[in-house]
Amino acid sequence: MKNINGLDPQELQELLFDAAKNWLAHDGLWFRAVEEKFGMEAAMELDKKAWEKFTVIEAKRIMKRLNMPTGGGIPALIEALKFRLYAFINVQEVLEASDNRCVFRMNRCRVQEARKRQGLPDFPCKSVGIVEYSGFASTIDPRIQTRCLTCPPDPHPPNVWCAWEFFIPT
Repeated sequence: MKNINGLDPQELQELLFDAAKNWLAHDGLWFRAVEEKFGMEAAMELDKKAWEKFTVIEAKRIMKRLNMPTGGGIPALIEALKFRLYAFINVQEVLEASDNRCVFRMNRCRVQEARKRQGLPDFPCKSVGIVEYSGFASTIDPRIQTRCLTCPPDPHPPNVWCAWEFFIPT
């Protein structure tokens, strides 16, 4: 019987992918249970509170793992975004990257695609995303500001679920 130490790199990647999917499944099931019992407004409020804390924890753990000091600017944020749990299960990209600005896009989102398969409308995640992405970015570097370019319930192109601009004011 194998343990984690006996896994080859491919098996470790598959384990990480499964762990990310399990995390997201739990998050979705928790949200839907709260929504069913207390309604969408309460579920969104509690989700924002959870993301406000989780995004900081995730950013700090990524920074520690990568030996990344606070204050690394946009290049550090771009690197850290590659190690979020979402990065292993969604399709995302960074565009227009410079030392002071970048645009991050989520092109495939498991949450939104699961809702589509279930015949549900887009999840209106913009208010949660603002908390999540601004908290993550400012943990990486307190100078970074975040602007939502598009996110449900906003209209969005078919190949982009959400887009965020990160910048350091000059």
